[in-house]
Amino acid sequence: MEARKISYRLGQTWILRSVSASLAPGKVTAILGPNGAGKTSLLRCLAGAIAPSQGEVRLNGRALAQYGLRALAQKRAVLSQAVPIAFPFAAREIVLMGRNPYVAETAPHEDAQIAEQALRAMDAWALRHRIFPTLSGGEQQRVQLARVLAQLWGEDKAYLLLDEPTSALDLKHQHHVLDTLRRLAQERQCGIGLVMHAVHLARRYADDALLLRRGRVAAFGAARTVLTARNIARVFDLDAKFVSDLDAA
Repeated sequence: MEARKISYRLGQTWILRSVSASLAPGKVTAILGPNGAGKTSLLRCLAGAIAPSQGEVRLNGRALAQYGLRALAQKRAVLSQAVPIAFPFAAREIVLMGRNPYVAETAPHEDAQIAEQALRAMDAWALRHRIFPTLSGGEQQRVQLARVLAQLWGEDKAYLLLDEPTSALDLKHQHHVLDTLRRLAQERQCGIGLVMHAVHLARRYADDALLLRRGRVAAFGAARTVLTARNIARVFDLDAKFVSDLDAA
């Protein structure tokens, strides 16, 4: 998945300016930057939720606009920051919604097995009969992660686009989810893009990193090369003493 010099304007304000970056199969790419840097807008452009004002996004060599909705849903899954659901669906039913792009292609029992595996992968199997709105924020996050996993289960060269997927999780589940995503990328050759704020987690689990500042690319490349104390201090307008331990980690 590749962004080619994409810019995005909202009214008179440019949110993204000439951003070029890519998500590679088999790799986890962390997208970081200050609030308002354009991270979520970039993710939405990559997902096809919004069209860039300039430039284009390509998926497996084809312009995103060339994909129909169903074909696109079978090649990329998206988890936004907030997915409000007020209806009394059970957690298992939420995960099964991820199988909607395959209606008439897979048997119900196959979809049920995939939902089970996705719930287990996110350590959410025990929640399967719980009513979704009654779950804690972290539990809801894990169920939603299972849903997007179920959406792409078994697909080749697929892409997961996740906006702050660990924001509501406790420490144990932050590491569990990121470790699972990294193994998924490696074993199934998925490309995974994560909007994150936790630099230490990005350095531990991401293969590549993209730093955004004021809608522009400040740095892009191997995570250990990009997420240095100097780059983090510059992009986040921090005193270098607050991040000096990064280079020693």
